[in-house]
Amino acid sequence: QVQLVESGGGLVQPGGSLRLFCAASGFTHSIYAMRWYRQAPEKERELVAIIAGFGDSTNYADSVKGRFTISRDNAKNTVYLQMNSLRAEDTAVYYCNSRIRRNDYWGQGTQVTVSS
Repeated sequence: QVQLVESGGGLVQPGGSLRLFCAASGFTHSIYAMRWYRQAPEKERELVAIIAGFGDSTNYADSVKGRFTISRDNAKNTVYLQMNSLRAEDTAVYYCNSRIRRNDYWGQGTQVTVSS
């Protein structure tokens, strides 16, 4: 079965860095686009970054451009989100997502808290 598991979240000071991991199984993840979303308390879930299938083209939300980088390691079936220069407004639960045959699959999320 399709499964996505996020990890790497935690508490970090403003200006710090974290790297998130999304381990994928149950499908050939390299041929599908993979996405990172986040959801802060009382806010809508928003798309943060996407990496294309069959290639490495990427897109980012304006709020994270120049600070976050999405990448993948097909041999390890893993998608990453490198987050630098973190701000308090980056605090959220971060989710890995993929759309396969018109169905959305989600991980359980990993909490990122940016606070001094």
